[in-house]
Amino acid sequence: MPRICFTSRLLLLGLFCMSNLSSASAARTPKAKWIRVSSAHFSVLTDAGDEKGREVSLRLEQMRDIFAQLFRKTKLQLAEPLDVIALKSDEEYIRVAPLRQGQPISAPGFFLPGEDRNYIVLDLSADGSWRAVSREFARLLLSFNYPPTQDWFDEGFAAYFSSLDLHDSQAQIGGDPAQNLPWDRSLPGQSSADSKSFVELLNRQWPAMPDLFAMRQSPSGYPPMFYAQSWIVMHYLLNQNKLSEAGTYFGLVEIQKVPVEQAIQQAFGVTVTQFEQAVKDYFHSFASLSQAPGSSKPPGVTGSGSQAHQFPTPVGPGDIGSSVQDVTDAQAQALLAEMSVRLAEHRDQGVKDLETVISDPKADNSIAHRGLAWVHMERKEFEQAGEELARAAQIDARDSWTRYYLALVKFHAALSSRNPIQGVSNMIQDLIAVLDWNPEFAEAQNMLAMARLQGGGIHSALESIRLAIQLSPRNEQYLLNMAQIDLAGKQWDNATTLLDRLKSSLNPQIAQTARKNLQELPTLKKYGVLPQPRASSQPPQPGSTTSPKSLPQNAPREASEDAHPDQSEAAPAEPLPDTRKSQFLRGKLMSVDCSQSPAATLAVRAGSRTMRLRTDNYKSLLMVGAEEFSCGWTNRAIVVNYKAGGKADGDLVSVEVQ
Repeated sequence: MPRICFTSRLLLLGLFCMSNLSSASAARTPKAKWIRVSSAHFSVLTDAGDEKGREVSLRLEQMRDIFAQLFRKTKLQLAEPLDVIALKSDEEYIRVAPLRQGQPISAPGFFLPGEDRNYIVLDLSADGSWRAVSREFARLLLSFNYPPTQDWFDEGFAAYFSSLDLHDSQAQIGGDPAQNLPWDRSLPGQSSADSKSFVELLNRQWPAMPDLFAMRQSPSGYPPMFYAQSWIVMHYLLNQNKLSEAGTYFGLVEIQKVPVEQAIQQAFGVTVTQFEQAVKDYFHSFASLSQAPGSSKPPGVTGSGSQAHQFPTPVGPGDIGSSVQDVTDAQAQALLAEMSVRLAEHRDQGVKDLETVISDPKADNSIAHRGLAWVHMERKEFEQAGEELARAAQIDARDSWTRYYLALVKFHAALSSRNPIQGVSNMIQDLIAVLDWNPEFAEAQNMLAMARLQGGGIHSALESIRLAIQLSPRNEQYLLNMAQIDLAGKQWDNATTLLDRLKSSLNPQIAQTARKNLQELPTLKKYGVLPQPRASSQPPQPGSTTSPKSLPQNAPREASEDAHPDQSEAAPAEPLPDTRKSQFLRGKLMSVDCSQSPAATLAVRAGSRTMRLRTDNYKSLLMVGAEEFSCGWTNRAIVVNYKAGGKADGDLVSVEVQ
């Protein structure tokens, strides 16, 4: 008995020690290590390690370069930042993946668009997860690097690009993209059970080509044949080197509004019937090869009958330079939650995750605060958003995203209230800093243009909006904003051309605004401002003014007297608004005269002339590049917007110190 008891005690002691060792080992096991892998054009946040992060960067760089080759582009632009998150486990991915009918999507990757930035999220536990976002990635590149098109072009190219298969040294493109993959890739409107390949669909009767080209998406989406037929047309255009003719076609139908059939004949040099037959002949050659046993061609061989084009990858592992930066667990969790709040089904949990990070003083970071600010902004809680961004700036004053959101909150608050932008000077400074960080950020350029317009800087506003349009040529809101700036600068012909183009926009709000601007244009040209609403029986609101007989407030005196000679002296004239055109001047500030403070006069030399530009109150003058005005400035490079008084003097609107 004593020996048995002793043995039992030894066994219990051993189990206890093993338990303690196991607990100690678990305590010493580090949490998932997060890193950021950055290549020339992409930044990948991942917990899957250096090697996996570099592979994701490589595949994205390869896709980017193949797109450039297909469209013969020497330079590509991404006018919205793209954040890439690559998760090592299926469990992590399911936690943040979008839901379909209450269940996480089956694809091992998703693309999440946004006004401020776009996201790609991948599940690295699945092989080739990058293929799940290839279609959306193609659309993204098209939107910033190709002029406006019809729907068939974008959908056809996205389908063609989604057939891309990449390896370190070889790539293949052009196969039937509707063939089954490890996850459901059925077309919209189809279930995975009844989905058919594009080749099977195209063996049926085709809609007429003009009908395909003119088709617009209905509330129920496109029919499956639309995708298949669009794909084979793009296959034909790309492999027969007819993209330049396609560009001519879109110039005719999108800009000149030429009918589809006429545009096809002018652009491609054949009738619609001949064009359609050429595409069908191309398809039949493709289909016969794809169905023949052992029909694939050697790598590098291409032609009208090839099932898929194989070629060496434009870049390989040895061509991609990348850097690796450690990311703390708290920062990584905040970045994940900042993405999650953009999905309605995950927003509540994302907010809780952000608040958890903030509640720990050691983990608190600017990312979590700007994520909460984004949520407040979406709810139009602009004051609370501003408070969160102020805390973010206190933690990290150099965070460019915080400065961008500070400007975005002001911009959205003004749009929501239909009031002028509050703190426009600070907004301009924040946006200039953001564009120093990312010069290709189109929305930052757009907001800068509208802020400069409010400050009276029409020339600098035009400069910014032109850059925004160059970066995002399909954004009709930017074109509408450019028309507004042209109207403010009395560039009537330029504004009319843009508004005529936008009045037929498929975006009802854009079209309605353009038509309204065109209707008001004659009055604006005559009087300089638009007429005020008729006076009602209700008393005017504080700060509002009304003119007799509802005439425009800035109508010339003689016009008023001609219309109502018996009432020309019935009431004192309202003060006329300053309708002088703002002018732009770049020069050197020679001296400042503040002897009549708070009024100030600046002597600005530009070339051989010296301008004397004044302000009634330098404390309220719009400043850019400096926190406050200084009467001691001399010999400083500046840019000013002003309203001319004579040939050598004027009234200041804004000053930018460089």
